[in-house]
Amino acid sequence: MKIHFHGAAGMVTGSCYRVECGNTQFLVDCGMFQGNKSLKQLNYGEFSFIPKKIDFVLVTHAHIDHTGLLPKLVKKGFSGKIYASRPTADLLTFMLPDSARIQETEVEQKNRRGERKGQPALEPIYTSEDAEKTLSLIQGIDQNENIELNDSVQVKFRNAGHVLGSSFLEVVLTEGGATKRIIFSGDLGSKDHPILKDPDLPGETDVLLVESTYGDRVRPEEKKEDRLQRLAAVIRESKKRGGNLIIPAFAVERTQDIMHDIMIVMDRKLIPETQVVVDSPLAINATKVFAKYPDLYDEDATGLMKNKGSIFDHPNFKFTITAAESMALNDKRGIIIMSASGMCDAGRIKHHLKHNLWRRDSTILFVGYQAEGTLGRLLLDGEKIVRIQGQEIRVEARIEEMMGYSGHADQNGLMEWVGSLKDVHDKVFVVHGEEDSRNALAKLIKERKNFSVQIPAMGETYDLLQIVTRESPVPAIAVSRDSFNLYADLSIKLAEFMRREKDEEKRRTFLERILKSV
Repeated sequence: MKIHFHGAAGMVTGSCYRVECGNTQFLVDCGMFQGNKSLKQLNYGEFSFIPKKIDFVLVTHAHIDHTGLLPKLVKKGFSGKIYASRPTADLLTFMLPDSARIQETEVEQKNRRGERKGQPALEPIYTSEDAEKTLSLIQGIDQNENIELNDSVQVKFRNAGHVLGSSFLEVVLTEGGATKRIIFSGDLGSKDHPILKDPDLPGETDVLLVESTYGDRVRPEEKKEDRLQRLAAVIRESKKRGGNLIIPAFAVERTQDIMHDIMIVMDRKLIPETQVVVDSPLAINATKVFAKYPDLYDEDATGLMKNKGSIFDHPNFKFTITAAESMALNDKRGIIIMSASGMCDAGRIKHHLKHNLWRRDSTILFVGYQAEGTLGRLLLDGEKIVRIQGQEIRVEARIEEMMGYSGHADQNGLMEWVGSLKDVHDKVFVVHGEEDSRNALAKLIKERKNFSVQIPAMGETYDLLQIVTRESPVPAIAVSRDSFNLYADLSIKLAEFMRREKDEEKRRTFLERILKSV
């Protein structure tokens, strides 16, 4: 009875845990690595297990860092069932094909550039065909029902409050007369989040895997009314400046949260009449899924739906589907544009940032977590020049951030959730967090609950009947600024030097010194 850590150990992406119980092997999540280029390269490597030998997959929620490598798993031979809550299953019907199209488009663009440099052609991680095959394997199940998958494994999906359909998993394993209960937290939401009900609370367990995205951070308390007033103030200031308000927003949950709140502040007349453009085909489809499950709404969203008939329909909301419609927004001013991805590392948002970052009248509002090494984190950290699609873009736009929309519980929220556990008999594994976050949360859990706590590394294996560790030779991956980030910095600094230095002799001497060093 073992658990193997193949992702989200020392980082917040690439969630993938493999469980062995008797003759059964299954995965909890199979996510894509996101962030800097070193992390993304992991998506192209071989799995450290044999996909054909995996019997089934349990999915905590639809986000790509938890599901994005499912089509690759199928491409490499997996043919079992993929179990997820019904809303998650519905969301994946749009998200996985969209992810495949992104892989295909980005590789096509890279190959066009690489061909001119004489570089060999790349292949996408997976294709649209692989994604379609994956969808045929997904089975939606109800939350709060005990599901017996075989003689060795039972599972119950419970509300995690992170995104629509998100679940933490209560898994019961049986092997040779021994029984172990494991809770996989998935990603946990915060209380009083727009639209969704608060997370369920667990009871007790033998083993707990808990996320730690914000394990070292306590966000300033922001009640619903404070959040609405802050959003209204950012929109009013953006309108006053005259430019566009660009909101990088994850297509699933964050876009719908913002639409929900904009409808409220618009109807209260806290902001002037403003056109709101949702420029993400995926977000449009995800919004349809949200509309399908009103029974999962919290009291506020339920009340808004009763008053308005829908929490997403408003005459000022516009949805763009085609690339031509998206590009037509280049000439617009004074509007709100929401687009994916939320970390600015792919999709249409890069196009909008390229056309708005250099404008002093523009505003960029971040409403979600920005992983180290991503364009979003660089902008939040105050970079004055960034590279987008090979071009240098000077940052003149106003940069704003609202943490009240975070889909992740902060340190207090995580400790409240863990604190609700009567007991963890064997071990707590702190996962899905950068090192500072994991260390801080692990320390608190030890101090306040006196549970035995472990911080697993990528590639480690734990025997759940003995709770011993076996190290695996997985090299450390830079999750913050990697060599590609430094290369981009060097390119920008060199360009600045060449523009600034007027003396040809000094320019040549400086560049010759660099060339000799490499």
